[in-house]
Amino acid sequence: MADKNIVVLMGGRSSEHEVSLVSAATVIKHINKAIYNVIMVGITKDGQWKLIDSEDKITDGSWVNGRTGAYISPDTGKNELCIVKDGAVETLHIDVVFPVLHGMNGEDGTLQGLLELAQIPYVGCGVLASACSMDKFYTKIIVDSIGIRQAAFVGVHRAELKDMDSVIARVEASIPYPVFVKPSKAGSSQGVSKAADRRELINALELAAQHDTKILVEETIVGRELECAVLGGSQPEASGVGEVLAADEFYSYDAKYNNAESMTVVNPELPEGKEEEIRRNAQAIFKALDGYGLSRVDFFLTKDTNEVVFNEINTLPGFTSISMYPMLWEAKGLDKDTLVQKLIDLAMVRYDG
Repeated sequence: MADKNIVVLMGGRSSEHEVSLVSAATVIKHINKAIYNVIMVGITKDGQWKLIDSEDKITDGSWVNGRTGAYISPDTGKNELCIVKDGAVETLHIDVVFPVLHGMNGEDGTLQGLLELAQIPYVGCGVLASACSMDKFYTKIIVDSIGIRQAAFVGVHRAELKDMDSVIARVEASIPYPVFVKPSKAGSSQGVSKAADRRELINALELAAQHDTKILVEETIVGRELECAVLGGSQPEASGVGEVLAADEFYSYDAKYNNAESMTVVNPELPEGKEEEIRRNAQAIFKALDGYGLSRVDFFLTKDTNEVVFNEINTLPGFTSISMYPMLWEAKGLDKDTLVQKLIDLAMVRYDG
């Protein structure tokens, strides 16, 4: 009989709320129930923490109407989940937390800070790596420092859009059209668009500003979209390389999750030496950002020159049926049961260390 309690956190206040729920359902399916009692906690879009008493309620969404609250105590060393029902509070010991929260308020270091305060072991990157990797602008500053090629970029603060002419002039002086415009801290391509001229750039900046206070404008890299999974601690391992074949012009949120014509391919044919270069760069970026546990690192391979160009890093990559991270490790012989257990083991190693 299981004698350890693992809390799986899902949902959240970010634009990736629904994706998180699908990922969490997959993770829960592959947790070893002989070792762990799985306690499911969902965070609603308005930030309420609720106990989920049935896996069926994850997919049908009915958990959001539940009346039993559940939150993690920040008290150091108590390792408690506080369960609140009808005004009464019960506590449950937590052995480890598996956050399956994508995007803001889950993948950006805020939740990790709570778990650090409470001294509860948790899966995935720590506060620094989570915060820096979530912020695409600061990720690019760090990657610049280790000399890995990436798209040219300009950072814009939302407040600067009051003087749109000045922002447009700065972008146009630095990067030729077309450009990509991204919220600096949004995930799953939410709020991302491509601009081919000044009018489209204004629209793209205004869209991105709806998702974040900081915006990244990037050089367009024409080429193949490639991804590499990283797993481990101080000596991380890199998987093979996967390729994204987007149904749209780029891998937008809609193309990723709603268009059946989008495809992911594991072990695509690549020019000689490029897979090793991508794997090596993925490990270097993971280490430079103080990564731990897991991340997916995304690259481009340029169309004409076959140059490897870093795109972004995701510290809590998806675990859905179409997610590249688990697919890449399965291609290396690591099934989802083993992968999930390794991630939990890494959480405990960091805590014990």
